Amino acid sequence: MVLSFDDGPSKVLPQILDILKQEAVPALFFWQSRLLYPARPWQRLLDEGHVVGTHSMKHRNLVQLSYEEQYLDLKNSVTHIESITGTRVNYFRPPYGRFDSNTLKAAKALGLTTVLWRIASMDWELKDNPDQIIRYVAENLEDGAIILLHELEQTVAILPQLIQAIKKQGYSFSLLHE
Repeated sequence: MVLSFDDGPSKVLPQILDILKQEAVPALFFWQSRLLYPARPWQRLLDEGHVVGTHSMKHRNLVQLSYEEQYLDLKNSVTHIESITGTRVNYFRPPYGRFDSNTLKAAKALGLTTVLWRIASMDWELKDNPDQIIRYVAENLEDGAIILLHELEQTVAILPQLIQAIKKQGYSFSLLHE
């Protein structure tokens, strides 16, 4: 199982990292690079074995852009993340999961592996009923599934229980394997 978190880095990132450390679970983070600045706890994230990928600069729907605009958005995003973290960015998740042949071509030209998900937790829609996040994910597990989560308060609230529910079904966690 692969846990992935979109739309950070956010103010709840330290709480997410605390839970992941306590549970000994690695995760993949797809960041909007406009939200990354040196004071964010990116070094802790890397030191604890997690991986940062790009989620574009500003979370725009890339399919509405030309190839050149998509390429520049991804290139600028990767350059920004790498300039702060000093770590190569290898993964890309298209905002909204929307992409076209130009998106894939731009990602490939930049040496990025495009990563989607198998299970969308719906955490962004379940702020008032976070227990449903656990139920939805737990009912849809399968070997090797990539689970889409977001750096949100409701996700933090249920993350320990979600991890336990996944482990209870006999699954373990890993990062992507190319």
